[in-house]
Amino acid sequence: MKGYRDMTREELLAERQELNERYENYKALNLTLDMTRGKPSPLQLDLSNDIYDVLNGDFKTAKGQDTRNYGIAEGIEEIRAVFGEILGTDKDNIFMGNSSSLNQMYDAIMRSMVFGEVDSPKPWAQVEGRKWLCPTPGYDRHFRVTETFGFELIPVPITEDGPDMDMVEELVKDEKVKGIWCVPCYSNPDGIVYSKETCERLAKMETAASDFRIFWDNAYVVHHLSEDRNEWGKLPDMLSLCESYGHANRVYEFASSSKITFAGGGISCFACNKDNMTYAKKYLNAQTICTNKVNQLAHARYLPNAEAVYQHMMKHAAILRPKFEACQNVLNEELGFDDLWHWTNPKGGYFVSFYAMPGTATKIVSMCKEAGVALTPAGASYPYGKDPQDSNIRLAPSFPVIEDIEKAVRILAICAKITAVDKLLEDLK
Repeated sequence: MKGYRDMTREELLAERQELNERYENYKALNLTLDMTRGKPSPLQLDLSNDIYDVLNGDFKTAKGQDTRNYGIAEGIEEIRAVFGEILGTDKDNIFMGNSSSLNQMYDAIMRSMVFGEVDSPKPWAQVEGRKWLCPTPGYDRHFRVTETFGFELIPVPITEDGPDMDMVEELVKDEKVKGIWCVPCYSNPDGIVYSKETCERLAKMETAASDFRIFWDNAYVVHHLSEDRNEWGKLPDMLSLCESYGHANRVYEFASSSKITFAGGGISCFACNKDNMTYAKKYLNAQTICTNKVNQLAHARYLPNAEAVYQHMMKHAAILRPKFEACQNVLNEELGFDDLWHWTNPKGGYFVSFYAMPGTATKIVSMCKEAGVALTPAGASYPYGKDPQDSNIRLAPSFPVIEDIEKAVRILAICAKITAVDKLLEDLK
């Protein structure tokens, strides 16, 4: 098929009429399809339905600690060892929480706002004009956290290797820049895996703020789509890497079991070096006596080591992979004839990032909604919800069944073509 830019006005008008007929036919179906958020499907959740059977009335740890009672604020040793193995760090660097790692991130910034960090000249709340770096497109809930705390959000373009490090290294010369959000393995939404060079530059760069922090949200560290382990995204241990460059306090790492077992009933953790941990515990010990250790014990027995986690995640991959393939197949079939659009083909994570013709994403999302397809708002993956190109749309194929994914993505593609044709026709006037 001829590319749209090579078509005459008459050819574009004929294409527009055909596309409109297809669009109206889909609207007449009165569909209700949802691809807004990266939620595990019921089939994925069912994989862990027997997780609590492993307790079998025995609630004691290997050391004889009763998980039903108070205490062990940092979490039981068994589960800290599992997360330490997954993240490539020592279990003593791990502090366990309840189901939400986002909650842990929020709390970490709250502590910094009120008390500062161990190396802060003053609490962050007292820093006028404080700023935070936001690789974009990125995770909207990350951005909302720092926006809520009054940080100016500074967008940094993300490349195939991670955030644009030339820009990052320049921006951190400003002492008001206090941190950066990072989803280093299968980033949300582009599915980028940070390169070794990017990780090293983040670890070794000089920053004007003595208390600059990397929030290393390793949410998808075990969320691979391929069974071939050679294709899995791999990262260095960021805690050790920062320490090797003389910046041991620089990083907080976060992870959870939210998309491993139960999204609303899992466990989470943060990891950091000894100085940060000692400082954080000073305030955490005032905040809580303990988190849900019974849940920690169930997870530790159900998934006792990293290999058990990997095997479990291959069951998830078997469910997810056909959905991602269906998404790719429809996009290629409908839009592969032209370079007006492009999209990611990730090897892990939960999203496909679609880039429409600039200036059309908002209209595409609106048209999809009229046809019964709910998508994440255009621009949601950018600070303040504003995509300067009005191009990016995040697709979440994990929750719907394959038949619904194919319908939803086909409607998206039709809307992308309609808006592109309309824009080209407008330019021909």
